[in-house]
Amino acid sequence: MHFKARVGAKLADVKLQTALKKLQGNFVKGRADRITELDNFPEIRDAAAAIRDRALANLDVYLDTFERNAKARGTVVHWAETHDDVNRIVREIAAQHGVRKIIKSKSMVTEECGLNDALIGAGLEVVETDLGEYILQLAQEPPSHIVAPVVHKTRDEVSDLFAEKHNAPRLTEIAALCREAREKLRPHFLSAHMGVSGANFIIAETGSSLIVTNEGNGRLVTTLPRVHVAITGIEKVVPTLEDVTTLLRLLPRHGTGQSITNYISVTTGPRRDGDSDGPEHFHVILVDAGRTKLIGGDMQEMLRCIRCGACMNHCPVYQSVGGHAYGWVYPGPMGSVLTPTYVGLQNAVDLPNAATLCGQCHVACPVKIPLPELLRKLREQQFERKLKPWHEMFALRAWGWLAQQPRLYAMAMRVQARVLKSAADERGMIRSLPFASGWTDRRDLPAPEGRTFREMYAEERSKA
Repeated sequence: MHFKARVGAKLADVKLQTALKKLQGNFVKGRADRITELDNFPEIRDAAAAIRDRALANLDVYLDTFERNAKARGTVVHWAETHDDVNRIVREIAAQHGVRKIIKSKSMVTEECGLNDALIGAGLEVVETDLGEYILQLAQEPPSHIVAPVVHKTRDEVSDLFAEKHNAPRLTEIAALCREAREKLRPHFLSAHMGVSGANFIIAETGSSLIVTNEGNGRLVTTLPRVHVAITGIEKVVPTLEDVTTLLRLLPRHGTGQSITNYISVTTGPRRDGDSDGPEHFHVILVDAGRTKLIGGDMQEMLRCIRCGACMNHCPVYQSVGGHAYGWVYPGPMGSVLTPTYVGLQNAVDLPNAATLCGQCHVACPVKIPLPELLRKLREQQFERKLKPWHEMFALRAWGWLAQQPRLYAMAMRVQARVLKSAADERGMIRSLPFASGWTDRRDLPAPEGRTFREMYAEERSKA
């Protein structure tokens, strides 16, 4: 994923650093304010985690129930083992119904699959209709956040982009930019043959899919075209509608700092006689793509995730470097677990270490995923599989041996404390260290007292 190579550039990107400050005001503070509205927040959080665990413990049963109930209501259910299977199935549905234009609501699973490129390569027109995703499609960039995909861009950048791509006068007011995007997108809504969405949850009890949005595009994508395709990971199944209502008390509060979201759209089968809107044909694609291999393993708790993005909003690493540094669809702490699990630990060796293990992600998670613990387990796997750099492996083994020699260890620490103190400047700070430039190139470190903790502790005991 080349995380280390990207980080330096992201830290030096002034526009990015300005844009990332929005996370603190909009999402972090918003979540803190909204959860105070719930008198029994800890109990709701416990209940949400239990709902997700119950679904995962009986995943085969609930998926079977969903398929049976969905088919009974006229939905066509497809199973996709890989990302390529998803792309093939969507192309086949498009060919079956004579589709030429597809409009999309925001979906991270389709980002996993590279669906847009696969459909465009097949000669189909694909238009993203979520405002953030539409901006990124114009800019030919991937999303940098799973909830606010364009959080890395400033308003001036969007103004410049719209003026260039729309060949129109440059507008700067947010309302005017939204109006401009709406005018460009409305003809696509009215002329598209297929709508593609994700699903925040699929409900076993009713065979329904559910999306949560703050823009009207989700409703238009799922109701106007004659064909609707919902694509979702198999872990998104929830047993009942009542369970969903519990999860929805947490999702908007943790995702966007809202008490409720603007739209909750539930699709149960295609349009029936007497319905005022809805697709003539409704397809649901259930995607594995590496999810089943988490079941029963150390990483199963990660499948509880309801994709709110709270972990990345609160992560000091994500707040500093943004989402593109992580190199794939899922950034932040959740991505540092999901990406190595889905694409292979050997292909994402930096990501388990792209965290301070401060615990903020665990505290912020609405379904109590122990992200720091999962990251620690991945680091252990790296060490066991010898995926860390040789010099790091050597240093850890050397430290491990030294730590088992108490007298030698104490002597080495006394020498180190004095050497580090001698390296301090007049402010008592260490500006550079040999063999540790990664720590000191961009920060100064406080020098130690020149004595070890053991020495100071012994001195205090002797005084007592």
